[in-house]
Amino acid sequence: MVSTSIRRAAAKKLRADTTPHERMLWRVLKDLPMDGSHFRRQAPIGPYVVDFFCPAKRLIIELDGGHHNEDDTAKRDIDRQLWFEREGYRAIRFWNSEIASDLMAVLERIYIELYGSREAETQPLKHRRS
Repeated sequence: MVSTSIRRAAAKKLRADTTPHERMLWRVLKDLPMDGSHFRRQAPIGPYVVDFFCPAKRLIIELDGGHHNEDDTAKRDIDRQLWFEREGYRAIRFWNSEIASDLMAVLERIYIELYGSREAETQPLKHRRS
């Protein structure tokens, strides 16, 4: 397993080198009505660094570019997804093209993952440290 300091350094480098799609989603995630919680970007979780993470809901958001269609990358994505699920996280994935073409639909899906439905009222989210 990679040490914590190495994962943190990798996350810091990724935060400095964000993609245009990550920057676009990050700007709008900060404006979601989330009383009591927040998203982190390029957060280390276990052996991985995830694009976005809401600790209160254990929700991971990953953005995928075209290279995620390649067999090796797709296999690593599946292994990664299974690891998250075994550890009690929920991970949702979006293609970069979804961010660029229909950001409101992406935000609606994230809201539903956080609160259960489009019509749900926001509730204070409590971050539980593990």
